[in-house]
Amino acid sequence: MDLGTERVAGIIAQVALLLSCAYGTTGEEACDSALVSNLPPSSFRSSSQLSSSHAPGFAKLNKREGAGGWSPLISDKYQWLEVDLGERTKITAVATQGRYGSSDWLTSYLLMFSDTGHNWKQYRQEDSIGSFPGNSNADSVVQYKLQQPAIARFLRLIPLDWNPSGRIGLRLETYGCPYTSDVVSLNGGSSSLVYRLSPGPWRTSKEVVSLKFKTLRNSGILLHAEGQQGVSLSLELERGKLQLLLRQGKTSPEPLRLTSLGSLLDDQHWHHVVLEQKSAHLNLTVDKNTERVQLPAEFSRWAIEQLSLGAVHSLQSQKPDASSKDLHGCIENLLYNGFNLIELAKNSDHQVTVRGNVTFSCAEPVSVALTFPGPRSFLQLPGTAASSPGGVSVGFQFRTWNKGGLLFTFSLPQQEGMVWLYLSDARLRLMIHKSGSVVLELSAGAALNDGQWHSVDFTARRGRLTISVDKGEGGIAHAAPSFPITTESQLFFGAVYEQSCEAYKHNGNTSGHFYIDVDGSGPIKPQLVYCNMTAVYEQSCEAYKHNGNTSGHFYIDVDGSGPIKPQLVYCNMTEENTWMVLLHNNTELTRVRPSPAVSQHSVHFDYSSQEEQLLAAISQSEHCEQELSYHCRKSRLLNTLEGSPFSWWLGGPGQGRVQTYWGGAHPGSQQCACGLQGDCVDLQHYCNCDADRLEWTEDSGLLTHKDTLPVRSLVLGDIQRPGSEAAYRVGPLRCHGDKNFWNAAFFDKETSYLHFPTFHGELSADISFLFKTTGSSGVFLENLGIKDFIRIELSSSTQVVFSFDVGNGPLEVRVESSVPLNDNRWHRVRAERNVKEASLRLDELPVATQEAPADGHFHLQLNSQLFIGGTASRQKGFRGCIRSLQLNGVTLDLEERAKITPGVQPGCPGHCSSYGSLCQNHGRCVERANGFQCDCSLSAYAGVFCQAEVSASFKPGTSVSYTFKEPYELSRNSSALPSSIYSEMTLRAENISLSFRTNQSPALLLYVSSYYREYLAVLINKHDKLEVRYKLDSSRDAEVLRSSVRNVANGQLHTVTIRRLTDSVSVQIDENAREDFNLTSDGEFNAVKSLVLGRVHGK
Repeated sequence: MDLGTERVAGIIAQVALLLSCAYGTTGEEACDSALVSNLPPSSFRSSSQLSSSHAPGFAKLNKREGAGGWSPLISDKYQWLEVDLGERTKITAVATQGRYGSSDWLTSYLLMFSDTGHNWKQYRQEDSIGSFPGNSNADSVVQYKLQQPAIARFLRLIPLDWNPSGRIGLRLETYGCPYTSDVVSLNGGSSSLVYRLSPGPWRTSKEVVSLKFKTLRNSGILLHAEGQQGVSLSLELERGKLQLLLRQGKTSPEPLRLTSLGSLLDDQHWHHVVLEQKSAHLNLTVDKNTERVQLPAEFSRWAIEQLSLGAVHSLQSQKPDASSKDLHGCIENLLYNGFNLIELAKNSDHQVTVRGNVTFSCAEPVSVALTFPGPRSFLQLPGTAASSPGGVSVGFQFRTWNKGGLLFTFSLPQQEGMVWLYLSDARLRLMIHKSGSVVLELSAGAALNDGQWHSVDFTARRGRLTISVDKGEGGIAHAAPSFPITTESQLFFGAVYEQSCEAYKHNGNTSGHFYIDVDGSGPIKPQLVYCNMTAVYEQSCEAYKHNGNTSGHFYIDVDGSGPIKPQLVYCNMTEENTWMVLLHNNTELTRVRPSPAVSQHSVHFDYSSQEEQLLAAISQSEHCEQELSYHCRKSRLLNTLEGSPFSWWLGGPGQGRVQTYWGGAHPGSQQCACGLQGDCVDLQHYCNCDADRLEWTEDSGLLTHKDTLPVRSLVLGDIQRPGSEAAYRVGPLRCHGDKNFWNAAFFDKETSYLHFPTFHGELSADISFLFKTTGSSGVFLENLGIKDFIRIELSSSTQVVFSFDVGNGPLEVRVESSVPLNDNRWHRVRAERNVKEASLRLDELPVATQEAPADGHFHLQLNSQLFIGGTASRQKGFRGCIRSLQLNGVTLDLEERAKITPGVQPGCPGHCSSYGSLCQNHGRCVERANGFQCDCSLSAYAGVFCQAEVSASFKPGTSVSYTFKEPYELSRNSSALPSSIYSEMTLRAENISLSFRTNQSPALLLYVSSYYREYLAVLINKHDKLEVRYKLDSSRDAEVLRSSVRNVANGQLHTVTIRRLTDSVSVQIDENAREDFNLTSDGEFNAVKSLVLGRVHGK
């Protein structure tokens, strides 16, 4: 019976059937049932477990069985917890909780979903952010509702971050509801479904076809819709993209491509497609992306008469189009105007024709796709135990956009060689080398970096070796090696190695084992080495200064061996504080140019540092500031406290929060600096610009509250009125002070110590700190377990020992110093331990290492508190200072703990003993609470370490003059000068140091004058010798002191030092012997007026 001629009762029954098979669940139904709480333990899997009490089956929300949740053996970013929901389910929310009664919880994580438990897809929110916020303690529940529900059977949670004082710990729940669907599998060979659509209840003014599909093939017919006179629309997969094609009857030569959408749709994940046509307008949606298409005018009366799924079938022919590519894959919930067509096919409806190998289930392929996201990603597979009689055969598919990279490699132990199969210049290349020399090379294929799947076959049998691309269609190459090729060793796939530890560090990796490929894709095989990332860069500008560096650009690694990448900043060391300067894209004063019909001007600032780098730099700094200025002429800024502000800015983490105060004021005050100080141009307002005057004025000041920094964007509102003019400036972010670098504690008794939570260094421990002491021994750090322990101590005045026990007896690493370590100067200790070796470094001495014994276990199992500066027995305690203590990249806050601990004082004074030698050229070291400063006031040099000479080049007749003090109430014609005016300018001694270079003689170098016609002159006489002339009595002639050093006008640089104390004068030139002289005058240089370098103006 034809669907279009069915009687009323039959129509109602048919419609009821179709509606009951509608796609998924209806919007009105609640979809928030708990999915995990009733699952058996067998439904849970994990990467590892700390013990049987920490098994994944205990990871249920609010449950306390076992150890109160799941914890893996090692807490790192390679752990995961997996839940099998039993069937494909609609998942709408996820909730997490820490492990009961512990300090173990997640702070962020990723979610992955899969239908099979093999082919996983990461869930991303609509804003493309993949991570989810976790917990802040072990008990509270944090639930996150998914922006788009996920349909999957398997869920995998991957921890990203966790409580730094604990380990990974998790209980979870997912929420959702059952998911119903109808699926058909098409396996090529003209497998297809054909629907004849006579006029009936599914006809509407708007035609809508929707479906989901997944496939591993990059081409194939998805859907073909045909109407009158052979006019049709087709959805075809071509090179992983979905094409919308228009065919205008049999007479049209080639189909017209209307649009294409998507990329890499052949990834064996479900993709959602919707095709909507109303009159000549059509929308194509693939996943979340929509393209709008204007159809030819004749489509305004076009109606679909036949739908073909998986192949092109025309109304006039019962055979599929031989020129089209059949689909290999699965299609789910094919809906036409809301009617479920797959359900009709399953019920063998007479309007549906099933052709070829069609099944109503989705069989998953045996092959599984893997993604290698970074240089540390690789797949390691075991080789065969012995050489196979059939030889060696390896086959796989790959796709990439990179021109180069290693595909797979394995060693030839018997030949002492290596086999490499890799891409170079988008060609497949094979290289075999033995004993460092290349013995065989082959290449095949071209342009293989097109993002499409390419098959590779590697075979070696009966003395013949072959590599083939795309079953020979993309190229093939042969060779006849003179040696056997076997795969007894392990095979590595997808390994792309860096060429140095430095490169891994730049990629954000922390200390660990890495393959180093020193010659890229060259013949030298990669080596597994341990990379210590701890000492590549300093953690602050402050640390660079204390290494003796001056202002300049430096890489700052704010978390040491942690995951945050180094950032390039400018360190300004010219002021009292050492400033770290972080730039953004516009630090200049910028004129606001209003746009027509735009009431506000908005500007966003992009910083040179990444978000995590920026926030970490602000957090570890003692003080940060940023200038915010607004120059205005009849342009109001904030208006009154009661009114809404005209302008505002956003600052703080992420996109920032709205701030309505201005530079120099307090957060939330809605004031500018003048409002806080009470000196605005109009006291009725709290900002100068709010006076709304025709004259230019400004509101400027510093933003100093770190919680609101940095400035992210600026919104200016009062800019459109006639006569309004404005300009703004947001300066760079400047921070000084390193809370980590100077975080210190002073232990004044051998029985005093600080204690912290247990150190979790099961597989690796990375410890660094500085110490200074006058004692000859003492324990810096100790943490005990039942049998295991870790300890660092000063064993004698010249030796530091790093010791630990992981079950195979104590292991010690020692470093001996040639100079005493109890010299009350800062010394740096770096200790590291991993499963391969332990190392210890003291100051800049060579690193001492010890290989780990082969027996025993790898995991350091500690359970007591961590003791700093002492031990649990209160014996062998350390007396002195410890600062900047970091464990696995985390700085321990010694100062805060010392404030509440008897016998320990926060901070540590006395830095000049360690850093005073950095002050050069008679610069004086000045103690500060945190660090030191060089006072250059008594030096002829400037700069952070008094290292930059102050110099000038003089042409004939030029000079530089310095006036020491102008006289007040002084008449130029007065013959008598009040002595009180000059009482502070009488000198009984001078220290003069200068350097010069000249070929001229005679020449005046320096002249110091007096209001009493007294003077001091330093010059070169006509005999090329230095003279010092003192006239300290205006009634007598000058006294001339001649140096015996010859030829000082030879164009070379000479340094002169002159010291006088009353009537005793010494002169030293370069490294020559000092010459002493005596004056006959009274030794007082009265009323010093000015100093002139070069030509003298009016003695």
